[in-house]
Amino acid sequence: MSRPMSRRLLIDADGCPVVDEAVAVAKDFDAECLILCDTAHHFNKEGAQTLVFSQGADSVDFALANLVQAGDIVVTQDYGLAAMCLARAARALNQDGVEYTADNIDSLLLARHTARKIRSSGGRLKGPKKRSPVQDKDFVAALEALLARD
Repeated sequence: MSRPMSRRLLIDADGCPVVDEAVAVAKDFDAECLILCDTAHHFNKEGAQTLVFSQGADSVDFALANLVQAGDIVVTQDYGLAAMCLARAARALNQDGVEYTADNIDSLLLARHTARKIRSSGGRLKGPKKRSPVQDKDFVAALEALLARD
């Protein structure tokens, strides 16, 4: 399963439930792995380099967007960050194994904007369901598939 180091995996680790899984997959594929987080989080994972940024609105997201290069793979829950990564010819994957693409990012950004408008006007929305082991397996399978692509 090992491949030459040809890609980087960048993990937006603030609030990411699959850091351990992502690091393990990167290690299996000999991919360089960067964990990006703010000072409120602490990650020390063998096989990954952790980059810590000051707390602040989107500080980690902007740092990651500045580091990402064409061909990199980014793990993030943030649609805005995913859009910035796609614009830089990187691939982006969410914590459930769904790849962000040019075909789905606009509708995801619109849904985020609509949800924000509902919340700002006093409305309430249901939060996500409790994470399941199936979601972790789906994420690992999708990340492995991305790393295996030429």
